[in-house]
Amino acid sequence: MTRPQPERFEFTSTDGLPIACVKWGGPHDARGVVQIAHGLGEHIGRYAELAETLVEAELVVYGNDHRGHGLTAKPPGGFGDFGPGGFNQLVEDMIDLRVIAKNEHPGKPYILLGHGIGSFAAQQFILDHSHSISGLALSGSGTLDGLARLAQTAPAGEDPLQLMNAPFEPARTPFDWLSRDEAEVDAFVNDPLCFPSLTARSMEFFVEAFPRLADPRELRQVREGLPIYAISGGDDPVGQQLEGVRALLERYRGAGLASLAHDFYPGGRHEMLHELNRRDVITNLLVWISGILKPEDN
Repeated sequence: MTRPQPERFEFTSTDGLPIACVKWGGPHDARGVVQIAHGLGEHIGRYAELAETLVEAELVVYGNDHRGHGLTAKPPGGFGDFGPGGFNQLVEDMIDLRVIAKNEHPGKPYILLGHGIGSFAAQQFILDHSHSISGLALSGSGTLDGLARLAQTAPAGEDPLQLMNAPFEPARTPFDWLSRDEAEVDAFVNDPLCFPSLTARSMEFFVEAFPRLADPRELRQVREGLPIYAISGGDDPVGQQLEGVRALLERYRGAGLASLAHDFYPGGRHEMLHELNRRDVITNLLVWISGILKPEDN
C-alpha cells in the first residue's frame, strides 16, 4: 500500500504567528477526522506512523507544531518559547486548526487526541469547545495541579522537567522517561526539531493553567455526553504513575461525564504511542475511535 504523503500548510494565528501544520489523507469519504496535539519538546512529524495507521482506517489526520515547537518556532524566541500569548494562545491555535479541518470535512465525526502538554491543552480546549468534537483521547496526561506540586519540589534554579527522569536513574539518557524503546528515545535525542524544556516564562504560562483545569465549575461546562479515553503507562511520571490519571478521570466523573474509558499499560512510560507495545496501544485506540464513528460509517 502506498504510504500517505503528508500535506504541509500554514495558517496565521490571531497574533500574527504562522502556524506550521500537516495533513495526512483527506478523501471526501473519510469516516472521520483526528486532530493530534503533540507533546512538549517535540513536533507533529513524530506522529507520522500513527497518522498512516489512522489513514489506513479511512480517517483523515491533522496536526500542527505548537508555538515554540518544530517548524512553528521562529526567532527571536525559538524553541520552547510560547511568546506573549502563552499557553492560552497555544490552545487557540488548536481551535483554529479545528475550524480549518471541520470546514474541509463538514459533518464528519471529529476526534481530538492530545499527548503530554498537548493533552493538557486539550483539557483546556474542552472547557469551552466540547460541543465541537465527537470524542477526546488523552495520552500521557494527568492533573496539572499534581504536576505543579511536583515541580515545586525541584531545587531552586533547576528545570522541574529533570525530575521526570529521576525514577529511571541510573539512566542511559536524560530522556529514558519517554519510552522503554531505546530506538525511540535515541530518535528524540537526535532529532534537530526536538528539545528538552520550555523557557522559564513559558513554563510559568503552562503551570498557571492548572486552577481552571481543576475547577469543578469549569469541568461542568463540558458536555455530559463527550466520550473521553485516557491512555497511560504505569510508570509515566507525568501521570504520576497513574495516580494523576485516575484523579483526572474521577474529576470528570464528578462533573457528570459518564462516557469515560481508559487503557493503562503496566511498565509503560510517557510516550505509549512510541512504546515497545505501541501496536497494541494503537489498536486499542482504533477500537475506541470506531465506537465513536457514526453507525452508518462503521
